[in-house]
Amino acid sequence: MIGFAAMVVVLVIHIFWVTRTKAQNPDKIVMARIDIKNPLNDEDAGKIQTWLYQQKGVNHVLVNPKSQIAVFTYHPAIVSGDQIVQNFQTSFHYDAKRFVPTEEELKNGCPVLPPTITERISAFVKNTF
Repeated sequence: MIGFAAMVVVLVIHIFWVTRTKAQNPDKIVMARIDIKNPLNDEDAGKIQTWLYQQKGVNHVLVNPKSQIAVFTYHPAIVSGDQIVQNFQTSFHYDAKRFVPTEEELKNGCPVLPPTITERISAFVKNTF
């Protein structure tokens, strides 16, 4: 009976710990990408880069006029990536949208990093059972 009560208490503490709201980490940095459908030259890329750097919470910006892609990092505790993209579309009137990976792309993860032990075990269990 004591063992069962202890297990219930541990379960309640675990559920509380996992489901509690967590404070936003002010040091967290997230990367976002804007795909621009309009042709860009070096001058346009410079204007876009300058504009993105002026946005509150943006940390680093790269704009490639050949691929028509802007990549930037930002602090989500300060600003939303969707808000930056929406302001970008309003300011520049480009046919542009934020790149959001598909479920399949998210499942594949980063192709550069090797799979972790947890991913290996998970894949083994999925393929075995």
